[in-house]
Amino acid sequence: MRDWHYIVVSDKSTVARLLDIIPKGISDEDMDALIKEWNLTDSLQQECYRNAVPKQYRMLFDASAIIIPLLKQKTDIFHPDNISHLNGFASIWCSIENIFLAATAEGYGCNLRVPLGNEAEYARDVLGFPSDYFMPCFIGIGRPEKDIKPVKQKDIDIKERIHWDKF
Repeated sequence: MRDWHYIVVSDKSTVARLLDIIPKGISDEDMDALIKEWNLTDSLQQECYRNAVPKQYRMLFDASAIIIPLLKQKTDIFHPDNISHLNGFASIWCSIENIFLAATAEGYGCNLRVPLGNEAEYARDVLGFPSDYFMPCFIGIGRPEKDIKPVKQKDIDIKERIHWDKF
């Protein structure tokens, strides 16, 4: 159905207002509580979150543009009548992935923040998008900083993950 819209925010005063609700840092205690609340038991995953979460505000603020993807909300995505009612939600995430791939192919870097608490409603107030649109994330796009050390990812043996004809 492709009932998506995108708000591209590049005006720094609007960016500052939009991001004002996002914490500019996080204490070690709050990070420990977040890891516990999100049930992140894998040490590598914990390390990734400890690295990324404190940087989210700065990476979004320093981005050349912030993209706000919007999906026309036709159902309560948290309580759908059936799984096919989530097709629109699934499709916007495919669109977001394509944005990341296209930006990366052009030499840009991307970062993403899923709104927490009332961040999406706050963004709606700042940007004026209609109440029947759902905002799945903030996307920052810009030129990556030089010499950034990549975050360690879990090594996966692709041969163990792809199954032919049966599991």
